Amino acid sequence: MIDLHTHTFFTDGLLIPSELVWQAKIKGYSAIAITDHVDSSNIDFIIPRMIKVCTELTQEYEMDVLPGVELTYVPPGLISLLTNQARHLGAKIVIVHGETTVESVPPGTNKAGLLSGIDILAHPGRITSEDVELAKKNNVLLEISSRRGHCLTNGYVADLAKKLQAGLILNTDTHAPEDLISDDQALKIVKEAGLEKGDLEIMWNNAKELIKSKKGK
Repeated sequence: MIDLHTHTFFTDGLLIPSELVWQAKIKGYSAIAITDHVDSSNIDFIIPRMIKVCTELTQEYEMDVLPGVELTYVPPGLISLLTNQARHLGAKIVIVHGETTVESVPPGTNKAGLLSGIDILAHPGRITSEDVELAKKNNVLLEISSRRGHCLTNGYVADLAKKLQAGLILNTDTHAPEDLISDDQALKIVKEAGLEKGDLEIMWNNAKELIKSKKGK
């Protein structure tokens, strides 16, 4: 399992980073990103601390642990600015909290994220064909989520992304240890979205390529 969307108690998760990564390691994960929720109020506080602990854990556990952020409820007009700030501060993975059907984020969040140089659009809900084309053009991965609520539109996102040949990624949006999933659970989630084992392997390859592109930066 590779998971590039998780949270710690620095925002609304339950675990400190070291415990989250250890729980993922014993679950069989080969790579993980810690992407706590940020806006302009805490972005400069979160990222330096995540860089420090992720560097230590990568060395100690010989697995890829990447520091990142999830821009959450950020007004669409500010997403590009905060994406650039996150990159400047050293975030390896930048996610935007997409327009999930179970939460009312500002309209236009999906498109603003796709235009801002992010890596992943999380739980994009009823994303438009135009925005899926934009994701493909800008090499932004669209998330298939294992998280309750956000997973309700997995089938819709998967079908549209497959038709338009946009990249997909499977993430858990983990907030608690029980949110971490096994490879078998990952396959079940993918099949429930109307996809197959081969699609899961492609999603894992997408994640591996994203991680590879961030190393050394």
